Amino acid sequence: MQSHFDVLVIGGGPAGTTIASLLAEKGHSICLLEKAHHPRFHIGESLLPMNLPLFEKLGVLGQVDAIGIKKYAAEFNSQKTPLAQDTFYFAKAASNSPAFAYEVRRSELDEILFKNCQKKGVTALEGMTVTHCELANSQKKTIATNAQGQQHEFTSKYLVDASGRDTILAQQLNSKHKNPKHKMAAIFGHFKNVARRTGTDEGNISIYWFQHGWVWLIPLKDGVMSVGCVCWPEYLKTRNSDLETFLQTSLSLIPEVEQRMKGAQLDGEVQATGNYSYQSSIMSGDGFLLIGDAYAFVDPVFSSGVYLAMQSATRGAELVNQLLNGKINNKQLISQFENSVNEEVKAFCWFIYRFNSPALHKLLMSSDEASQHPVKQKLKSAVISVLAGDAYNNSQISLPLLAFKFLYLINKLVEFKDNRSFAKFKKQQLTGE
Repeated sequence: MQSHFDVLVIGGGPAGTTIASLLAEKGHSICLLEKAHHPRFHIGESLLPMNLPLFEKLGVLGQVDAIGIKKYAAEFNSQKTPLAQDTFYFAKAASNSPAFAYEVRRSELDEILFKNCQKKGVTALEGMTVTHCELANSQKKTIATNAQGQQHEFTSKYLVDASGRDTILAQQLNSKHKNPKHKMAAIFGHFKNVARRTGTDEGNISIYWFQHGWVWLIPLKDGVMSVGCVCWPEYLKTRNSDLETFLQTSLSLIPEVEQRMKGAQLDGEVQATGNYSYQSSIMSGDGFLLIGDAYAFVDPVFSSGVYLAMQSATRGAELVNQLLNGKINNKQLISQFENSVNEEVKAFCWFIYRFNSPALHKLLMSSDEASQHPVKQKLKSAVISVLAGDAYNNSQISLPLLAFKFLYLINKLVEFKDNRSFAKFKKQQLTGE
């Protein structure tokens, strides 16, 4: 087995396979180590329109289309506002982002991306668990163990951590920190016989607010519905039953979801994750880079995970290629890359951190499709651009988003008591006090 490469990539998910594929296309020798074997289950089935150009760049858009169901909009549902449901159609975005995205089984998507990088010449190995990385020397050393317990040693000029929530390098560097602003947890499963929307709305993601967080319903092509609750961790601590019963009890708190779940049958197991929001204080160093969830993960509410992973991998491939080719101003290149990643994450975080607040909840649900008010339409189009993944460095939406955020502050002041009560509730949920 070849043991020295230009670049070694840890992790065979969307981030790892994307950067590996693009660097292989540029003529570099690439090794990718994936601990599992494809296909393997992964949550995060709802993609963004801005994923489509990235799939096209990799040459897999046709394969994604074959496994996915088209998603033309994100649908928000509320029990607390006069407008009970509002649908944000991607075609109404302020920018020229694609008018649809896909809902996919991640096991199928990730396998497509993994096989694609192999076709491009990447030495992609499954069943290889990375146990240690030595970063001190110019030649990076990576130690991995296969399923039989045999140890393998690899060296590379450059090392990319795309290990997702395993956060291999962040754990080793002690740079991983829980996000103090956002400590949600999730419980989820796949179900058959869940009622869907009709027509072109069949593939839309449905999001419901409820008192303990929010709920997603994501339709998949094979008739299965991905269903999950993103909850405050203190609520999950109240569980005194098995996971399936607790999930069903939580879903029954929303009348329409309970109605849609009548006759539903669990397909597989219900799973849960603990407080999952985190970020590494280190994104790069001498000869290494962290991308995708290996660097940071916030929340799935805007389905940004796969997009941010692939987008940072695409930019990361350009950066690593330039560094390997001896481009000058390395510090400037790295700084520009890190700023672009952080700014794009921040564009989503503004909404994510406030999503459960009464002020943003009511502002998002204040849209009226029948209204022809140009200002209201412009604000909604800017928000749709964010939902489509086209939020970073988009001059078309900067002023409308600023106006939207100003209206959010006004809403906080107008309904001061509700928002103050929520702030106290959130603090108690985050701290347990």
